[in-house]
Amino acid sequence: MLFLVDFSPIVPAFGLIFWTVIIFAFVWIVIGKFAFRPIAQALKARENSIDEALRSAEHAREEMKNLSAQNEELLNQARMERAAMLDDARKIKDQILAEAKEKADIEYRRKVESAMGDIRNREQEMMVNVKNEAGKLALEIAEKIIRRELASNKDHEAFAAQLANEINLN
Repeated sequence: MLFLVDFSPIVPAFGLIFWTVIIFAFVWIVIGKFAFRPIAQALKARENSIDEALRSAEHAREEMKNLSAQNEELLNQARMERAAMLDDARKIKDQILAEAKEKADIEYRRKVESAMGDIRNREQEMMVNVKNEAGKLALEIAEKIIRRELASNKDHEAFAAQLANEINLN
């Protein structure tokens, strides 16, 4: 322990500095070769993978924006197609209703005209019946009046001659 007597940590000796520097350089080289390079390569690989992940995330974000825009455009197209289909359906419905109304009007007019024709025919039939009945009644009344007035045969002959003269005149 005698050699420790001259040892001072505040003022180191040249040999101590020399061997400390050589050992430090050796340890630094060994650690650099076996530890720092793999650590640096791992850090570089990690940095590259993080950069790649960030680029992938940015690319995915852009794709999502594009897909979102495409989705919105598809939705707008679908809405427009639905509106067009509904408009076409309304037009077809209106057309069908108009055709049905027109057919119903035609059928109504045909039935009304048929009913009016039937009414006119019945009216004429009734008029003929009324005229026939009125004629029969007039004949019966005339016959009864003539029988009462022409009580004798002489009156019958005079009346028959008068009717014959009237017939010739007409």
